[in-house]
Amino acid sequence: MSGHTRQGGPHWRRVVAALGNDDARTAYAQVVLGARLPEAIADLNDQRRNRAIAALLESGLVEPNAAGELEASGAIFRDLLTQQPRRQPQTGLHRFMRLGRIERYPANKAERRELLAWIASDAIEPGEDLAERQVNERLLSYTDDVVLLRRYLVDFGLLERTPTGSSYHRPNET
Repeated sequence: MSGHTRQGGPHWRRVVAALGNDDARTAYAQVVLGARLPEAIADLNDQRRNRAIAALLESGLVEPNAAGELEASGAIFRDLLTQQPRRQPQTGLHRFMRLGRIERYPANKAERRELLAWIASDAIEPGEDLAERQVNERLLSYTDDVVLLRRYLVDFGLLERTPTGSSYHRPNET
């Protein structure tokens, strides 16, 4: 045993910190490829070698096997993924967004209109006349499917298109 306990499993910060260290990353790569430590990183002085090995052990990236040799833990990444926090229940419009982008459109028509109205007011200033390309560029920060979003905005009356199709603008609010 390595002499330390990992209560609650590995922590992602330790794993990232270990992999961020050039010596530890090189040592880890060598272990993954089947080399034996510390011979695999013999070009490092004792202090750097010991620090790299300690970082790998503390992070859980390597563990001693029955023969006392270090081997890469296959379960470390699965363990880290199981620790991902559950999403907090969200209310209002935020439950349809993720990282500021539309994750899904509300099925309820009133909620969909509310989401679209917020996007229209956030993306387009009143009185602004924009070409279709400009509208698409602004809507791209909310979704990859700008055509669908633009169509929804027009269908809900939140964005008006000139009869020639040359520009778009927000209608006057009443």
